[in-house]
Amino acid sequence: MTERPVVRLFLVDDHPLVRDGLRARLSPLPQIEIVGEAASAVEALPLIDDLRPDLVLADVGMKEVSGIDMAAMLHERQPEVRVVMLSMYDNPEYVQQALQAGARGYVLKDAPASEIIAAIDAVWSGGTFLSPAVSKRLFRNQAPKPLLTPRESEILSALGRGASSKEIAQELGLSVRTVEAHRQSIKRRLEIEGQAELIKYAVEHARKI
Repeated sequence: MTERPVVRLFLVDDHPLVRDGLRARLSPLPQIEIVGEAASAVEALPLIDDLRPDLVLADVGMKEVSGIDMAAMLHERQPEVRVVMLSMYDNPEYVQQALQAGARGYVLKDAPASEIIAAIDAVWSGGTFLSPAVSKRLFRNQAPKPLLTPRESEILSALGRGASSKEIAQELGLSVRTVEAHRQSIKRRLEIEGQAELIKYAVEHARKI
């Protein structure tokens, strides 16, 4: 059986003690080679261009350019370089932003070293990795979206723009009665009672559906 190549790892964190700790825990591992490190995204990007590491372990909360912005830049410049974010924050918004930027993993700084190693291994193997605490919060905060038909979504969006039933009927080539029927169906699916509540919901949520 062929051994998997060693992971060439680059560290980015603006706290020297954090970099020292990561180096101390990861350097002795035979499957990891730390090829470079930097204290900021600005410093890191040209070094990563030169060194071409396999994987970058980067702090989320850096000054000037955040780790998430750096991940997005790397995704454009070197999409083959995989990024794992290291963060103090388990905020689902940060996690989603990191994943949208192209990061393949998100690990909390207070996680045990074994978790960071597991993240590196999973991402290097072609998968993704979220710290269990992060994953729990992320999915707990993702309430299922109401299931609307495409036509109902169109009508809800139009209501959010302030259109009347008559205007929506003209825009979509429907009868006013049909639009009103769809409005009733939307209210039923979303468990909304009055017209005022429906309009309020449409204004606040139509863009998200």
